[in-house]
Amino acid sequence: MKKEIIDKFKTITSEEKKIVSEDHTISRELYSSEDDFVVDSAKLLERGKYIAMRPHTRFAYFPEHRHNYIEMLVMLEGSLTTSIVDGDTIKLNVGDILLMNRHARHEIMPCGADDIAVNLIILPEFFSRNSVSYDRENVLRDFIISSLSEKKRYSDYILYHTKGVLTVENLMENLLWTLSESHNEMNQIVNSTMDLLLMNLAALSGDTLKDMGSKARNITISSLEYIDQNFRNGTLEELASKTGYSTAYLSRLLKSNTGKNFKQLLQQRKLQQSAYFLENTTLTTERIIEEIGYENSAYFYRKFAEKYGCSPRDYRKRAGKGQKIVVRS
Repeated sequence: MKKEIIDKFKTITSEEKKIVSEDHTISRELYSSEDDFVVDSAKLLERGKYIAMRPHTRFAYFPEHRHNYIEMLVMLEGSLTTSIVDGDTIKLNVGDILLMNRHARHEIMPCGADDIAVNLIILPEFFSRNSVSYDRENVLRDFIISSLSEKKRYSDYILYHTKGVLTVENLMENLLWTLSESHNEMNQIVNSTMDLLLMNLAALSGDTLKDMGSKARNITISSLEYIDQNFRNGTLEELASKTGYSTAYLSRLLKSNTGKNFKQLLQQRKLQQSAYFLENTTLTTERIIEEIGYENSAYFYRKFAEKYGCSPRDYRKRAGKGQKIVVRS
């Protein structure tokens, strides 16, 4: 990115001067008129335009919010950390582009003077034009459809690592420069440049989708390993702390990939261990209940019967005789 462009966004804005000198918080009225803090494109975008640009506000925490438009957050210099509600905590570095649709809620940690990011505001109407088409299986196309829909879908954002991707870097540089000129006669140039930028990002979507899938599998495997090793007293909160993901995100991911939430998986593992103890040790049932971490013995007996169709005592007898035991899911 050319130094002239970065220098444009390094200038301290009037809002940032107020943050530094006065209350150290953003002025919500600049962004939204709603109590739910939905950032309104009408406050940021001139009438008749589909796309606008503004520097990301530094020096203050930007509280949880969503947008009524598609946001493209571009990291020009330094770094920025944002947390998607019920999702990932993401650190953006130079060259990263984060696309968030209208359903994504997120918060942004304070940035320093040398952390330069730009927000691109893209109205949904921009994608209603017929000038650009995307492959049917393209993750970017699915993302756009999700944003145009009123129904919330799983993928509320896409993260691209574009540092060193010359076509994307050149198009982004041209787009930011053109937007900074802000002449009305440049609207068509802005729209066409964004079209080309999105087409190039779409070409990267195959790798992005693969990475997202691999990441989800790795998180699921790590979670199951945690449950296996900590079935006695493990908690979803501790798992979240170890992995760096929210409890809601982990629970949803486990449900999606295993059919069970964290509590159900933990209970399943406890019951499996109790069955192992009944088959391979002489421990009493009450001692087994302690070993697997149940405090309520009545609850254990009920859940054990639901899964194995008999009491722990009968299970031990049948196992000792080599009788088949039907395990319920």
